[in-house]
Amino acid sequence: MNRPTDERDREKPVAIEVLHLTKAFDGFTAVDDVSFHVDRGDIFGFLGPNGAGKTTTIRMLMGLLAPTSGSAAVLGYDIAGETGELRERIGYVSQRFSLYNDLTVEENLNFFGRAYGVTGKNLSIRKSEILDMAGLNGREKERTKNLSGGWRQRLALGCAIMHHPDLLFLDEPTAGVDPISRREFWDLLYYLAREGRTVFVTTHYMDEAEHCQRLGFIQHGRLVAFGSPEEIKAEKMSGKVVEIDCDNPTRAIVILREAALFGDVSLYGAQIHVVTKEAESHMRIMRGLLSNEGIAVRNVAIISPTLEDVFIANARENEFVEGDVR
Repeated sequence: MNRPTDERDREKPVAIEVLHLTKAFDGFTAVDDVSFHVDRGDIFGFLGPNGAGKTTTIRMLMGLLAPTSGSAAVLGYDIAGETGELRERIGYVSQRFSLYNDLTVEENLNFFGRAYGVTGKNLSIRKSEILDMAGLNGREKERTKNLSGGWRQRLALGCAIMHHPDLLFLDEPTAGVDPISRREFWDLLYYLAREGRTVFVTTHYMDEAEHCQRLGFIQHGRLVAFGSPEEIKAEKMSGKVVEIDCDNPTRAIVILREAALFGDVSLYGAQIHVVTKEAESHMRIMRGLLSNEGIAVRNVAIISPTLEDVFIANARENEFVEGDVR
């Protein structure tokens, strides 16, 4: 992935400024006193489990949902009173892509282009640019319902940028898409960022989050972490990560959890990750516990934390319980 250059400095103009934003519904608070900013030209990742308040935040920032309290400016427009002007300068890709399945690729581009006010020669030029950028040349006459998830994803992105928006909101755009298509889609996002567009994307995939300039972690409607991936790893890990490679990780993880001596114990691929403040001494204990139960331990080592380690540790620390808020 060709990540855009991260030119971090406070002289960089701000695309989104959020101050104490709150949205309460009957019986619960979906977004609770959230403050953060997004620099122009950045890819900003907004992470959180289902029900954390990600989509509710996006809807407020797009002017589709009025906040209960707090404020936000998007591209300099107040979300409380300047939503008409704002919507002309933003694009949106929803979780379901919002495409017309019975229309062809070209017909979808025509429809969304005209809906955004792109007509005549400009529509033809823009359509050609989108087809080329998204690799959809040769598929113009194909019905959208016959496209694979990866191609539908590219078409949805193309439709969202027909009007050259300055800011893109993407709500879990790669959910359910194969890994190769996800990578290719992110290459398109980096291309857009290099052109100067700002991208605000929600995702569950930690490998994607690693390639954002800045991230926000939201849980129970509250922002629990904000910063670059490196800053979040340094500030939000209360301990070191020990990785265990053994021949029966499913049984091993039960043994380590039942010992109740360590911090978070979780499965990471075929390995076990244990977060502990006493890594050096606990490594010997872990090896001994597993060996005594007949589990062959190939390697135990302290490793650099991944964002997934941070995410899981913070989720457990905040006693995350899934809800219905999105």
